[in-house]
Amino acid sequence: MATTAEAEAMRRAIALAARGLGHTSPNPVVGCVILDADGRTAGEGWHQRAGGPHAEVHALRAAGERARGGTAVVTLEPCNHTGRTGPCAQALLDAGIVRVVYAVADPNAKAAGGAATLAAAGTAVESGLLADQAAAVNEAWLTSMRFGRPFVLWKYAATLDGRSAAADGTSRWITSAESRADVHRLRAESDAVVVGSGTLRADDPHLAVRGASGSNGASGSNGARQPLRVVLDSKATIAPDARVLDGTAPTLIAVAEDAPAVRLAGAETVRLPRAISGPGLDIPALLGELHGRGIRSVLLEGGPTLAGAFLAARAVDKVVGYLAPALLGAGAPALADAGITTITQALRLELTDVTRLGPDLRITAVPAPTAPVAPEES
Repeated sequence: MATTAEAEAMRRAIALAARGLGHTSPNPVVGCVILDADGRTAGEGWHQRAGGPHAEVHALRAAGERARGGTAVVTLEPCNHTGRTGPCAQALLDAGIVRVVYAVADPNAKAAGGAATLAAAGTAVESGLLADQAAAVNEAWLTSMRFGRPFVLWKYAATLDGRSAAADGTSRWITSAESRADVHRLRAESDAVVVGSGTLRADDPHLAVRGASGSNGASGSNGARQPLRVVLDSKATIAPDARVLDGTAPTLIAVAEDAPAVRLAGAETVRLPRAISGPGLDIPALLGELHGRGIRSVLLEGGPTLAGAFLAARAVDKVVGYLAPALLGAGAPALADAGITTITQALRLELTDVTRLGPDLRITAVPAPTAPVAPEES
């Protein structure tokens, strides 16, 4: 059974893992704390970027000889394979670690088995410590491994009466500067930001990250790590001077298989099947395409129509709503048709957080039950 020191070390490891959000894809975020033989912290580390040393390696380097005879506390089961880096299970054995406590088992068949390797070598192994908390910080990667598609977070901003734009179509700015800054945090933690052609025509959004630091993949003039900008444009009508084509961040334009030929400077184009029912593109096909490109987390920033399509496809894992203390009475709703025709079909959510940001409320919720649902076959 885990000790008090190990529980505290796991809480620290989870906090360390969160530092890797937005920088490790397609790998998970992982944190590790090494306790010496007396149960005192000897070293710590986290997975900082894909292709770089794993959390256990950083922590072992920090611990040095104090790791021998000690305990490794890790948020994810130590990997057991050789990729761009060596197996962490073997690194722990080589360092003389005699006990390993991890929170979540690795669902990736290529990397799993580290616990068995450690146990076979005589190392004491315990799993499940603070598993829910560790899984929460790694929810995007775990979803992608278990369901073969990216984790999808739908973000929207609305007035208290649920309007995302006024009757004349204006929407800047419904929410406060504090809320908008928080959206940039969500972008920086995501692998891709998705909008539809309607939002592109109405708002011409830039979709790049501002006010964030770090680097992974493309970066803008402010040095922020930039996600892939994805535009669903089934009819290939995007204007050549759209802001998403400015080269600040990589851009992918998804068009229908029967759309006219299109060549756009500053973007890659991919053809996808149309939705089986309703307008637009097939959402499961889009998510499959993104998953194949190593995208593990998607921030859905599109308008009400696209949000409805994702919900109808049962492909939303978390909802973050920014509610402004304002009323419009008319205008576009935050959500359009999601395939729900009666109250018994309502998608019930469980609130996980309510936070005040300036004058606004940020409400975070997940579908109940909280386990993500795989998309329907296309």
